[in-house]
Amino acid sequence: MTPSEMVLTPTGLRFMGRRFPCTIGKGGIRTDKREGDGATPRGIHTITGLLYRPDRMAQPTPWAEPIHNGDLWSDASDDPAYNTLVQAPYGPSHEKLRRSDPLYDLVLLTNWNWPNAIAGKGSAIFLHQYRRKGFPTEGCIAFRRDHMYWIACRAVPGTRVIVP
Repeated sequence: MTPSEMVLTPTGLRFMGRRFPCTIGKGGIRTDKREGDGATPRGIHTITGLLYRPDRMAQPTPWAEPIHNGDLWSDASDDPAYNTLVQAPYGPSHEKLRRSDPLYDLVLLTNWNWPNAIAGKGSAIFLHQYRRKGFPTEGCIAFRRDHMYWIACRAVPGTRVIVP
């Protein structure tokens, strides 16, 4: 299967002949993305992984990996594990992947500043569920739950995410 492209447009994300309303980072779209700026980075990114909460949904695709208790994502730019999946206990700055809210029940990972992270360039850009319609992210691209599931079931590793 040849990966299809996801293209961010002013009216949503185009993918496989459909358009999905979405939200982006509160800092807008930036070419010079930095840690903590809340921006969605401009460029051509690729899907590198898919994580899901097995206690909240069935495995959406065979290549999806479960999110376990203690799974964290490092956003500590001065740490060697910056912008990678780490396990609790982990002292430096991080995000919990197994959250009480549904934000990260299903997460498509991208190759933004990965696998060789550059300190301060910004940690992971995920595609995930949004908090509510129109509510911006910290730089990720977020969708309604059912749209996120539809996208996740059809995306494959290598699918391009184009942010013009």
